[in-house]
Amino acid sequence: MSKNILENINFPEDLRSLKLADLPQLAQELRDFIIDIVATKEGHLGASLGVVELTIALHYIFDTPNDKLIWDVGHQAYGHKILTGRKEIFDTNRQLGGISGFPKRSESEYDPFGTGHSSTSISAILGMAIASKLNGENDKHHIAVIGDASIASGMAFEGLNHMGVTDANVLIVLNDNAIGIDPSVGALKKYLTNVKKGTAKDENIFECLNFDYSGPVDGHDLLSLVTELERLKSVKGPKLLHVITTKGKGLKKAEENQVVYHAPGKFDKATGELVKKPTLSEPPKYQDVFGHTLVELALQNEKIVGITPAMPTGSSLKFMMDEIPERAFDVGIAEQHAVTMAAGMTVEGLVPFCNIYSTFLQRAYDQVIHDVALQDLPVIFCLDRSGLVGQDGATHHGVYDLAYLRCIPNLIIFAPLNEIELRNIMYTAQLGLKHPIAIRYPRGRGTTIKWRLPFEEIEIGKGQLVRKGSKIAILSVGHIGNMISELLEKRKNKIQISHYNMRFVKPLDTKILRDIFITYEHIITIEDGCEIGGFGSAVLEFANKIGVKKPIKVFGIADTFLEHGSVEELHKVAHLDDESIENYLNSLINIS
Repeated sequence: MSKNILENINFPEDLRSLKLADLPQLAQELRDFIIDIVATKEGHLGASLGVVELTIALHYIFDTPNDKLIWDVGHQAYGHKILTGRKEIFDTNRQLGGISGFPKRSESEYDPFGTGHSSTSISAILGMAIASKLNGENDKHHIAVIGDASIASGMAFEGLNHMGVTDANVLIVLNDNAIGIDPSVGALKKYLTNVKKGTAKDENIFECLNFDYSGPVDGHDLLSLVTELERLKSVKGPKLLHVITTKGKGLKKAEENQVVYHAPGKFDKATGELVKKPTLSEPPKYQDVFGHTLVELALQNEKIVGITPAMPTGSSLKFMMDEIPERAFDVGIAEQHAVTMAAGMTVEGLVPFCNIYSTFLQRAYDQVIHDVALQDLPVIFCLDRSGLVGQDGATHHGVYDLAYLRCIPNLIIFAPLNEIELRNIMYTAQLGLKHPIAIRYPRGRGTTIKWRLPFEEIEIGKGQLVRKGSKIAILSVGHIGNMISELLEKRKNKIQISHYNMRFVKPLDTKILRDIFITYEHIITIEDGCEIGGFGSAVLEFANKIGVKKPIKVFGIADTFLEHGSVEELHKVAHLDDESIENYLNSLINIS
């Protein structure tokens, strides 16, 4: 046996040439390889460490890529990527121009379906299995690996409900580690816990849905996994294998603190200790400002409640869950439910702050329209991770919210310039609005350390003049306006340029826009959202409505999906960096 088995494994066909007795050593080497890379390059750690044995077993038994294997969400797919031709370039993971942190069809034939958001795998694998049957490919296997948090989502149950009345040759592997990013919640979690302890009721929920259920199986026992997967190859129809794993397996710190080590940043690969950053005074993260402000307001207003779909730590609703647990709700991966529950609470006089990542609200679009806006219920949506989010890439960039929300009647849309404006709009919203409001803010830090200032009410639909100039007006919304302020501060001819922090995408400040159209020769809009249908489009529409003919330049995300990279790199790719803006301003100054 080679001292290093992994160095000779480049594709699953290499893996299948190994003896069963070699697989535990390969598992250790694969786990070490993941730790070595992620320790310095960062990424999603705990989920991939937890499925090392399962990953090896699946590729050992099934004939991938002919057999189809989908990883739900994809946080846990690092081992899969390493074993499927991407070992030598795995250190480019999540880097600009490198491989994606999630499964991606254009990257490899071993990624038959792209993932990034949860709970899509069951529907996708069922569709592929039905297609195989219609194509006469009756011996092809179809496997989806889904976690206990993701399988509780409504879409996953929709897929299970349909699959159970088909004869599709599908294997669902339930990777049960009792945690998603945060600990799993809900009645299904309690049921699975009872199954593991042997105290569940006689009827098995999956058998009742017509699945051939087997397990629970120790997900770190390779012999048991391989034996059971080999048996299941000969079982026809819908099957579900219940596998018990430990998130972060093999790195003690990751096992002990599974929330932090989901994506820990840089750490010491030998000890697992996080690499401590210099203790410089820094502005807080927007999500922490949200979390602390919500607690502050909720202590003053007993009607306030907080809701999040499975992201209490990431959104910082955890602060309220710790301090006022009876009024803070983690509903699991259930964005549709979160929105409509908020609507129901509003009907009964509560003031819900529904905190959802920008791209995750896309999953509840009908509920925003049908259950909230149509009834004009003043739900307060707090959209975290708006704009470009960095290494998570195309599935997670929150660049469409301004466009997909702007067309909805009754909905107010606000993008704070800084954390002080975030606090003030939260304060304003809970005083009592006549309409629902979406407050969108980015991932990352704000602009000032001194953010705990007394609250001030914000006038709805009112923009602000930040800097007065003579010939050119720059209109910004949201945090990206700070880049404009810094850029203008450095310019020699800044006297020619005005900067407006418009804040509201809807309703637009039409009074200030009329003044701008009259006063300036050139108008520029800038947003960290898509150009089509966003803030710039709103300004163009209003200009057209009142017959303004002056040139209006829109800076935003072009009509394309941006991939992964640092936020700074992606701003450059999207021409939303200070150099691109500077060059355009210089061209206008030269013309004039």
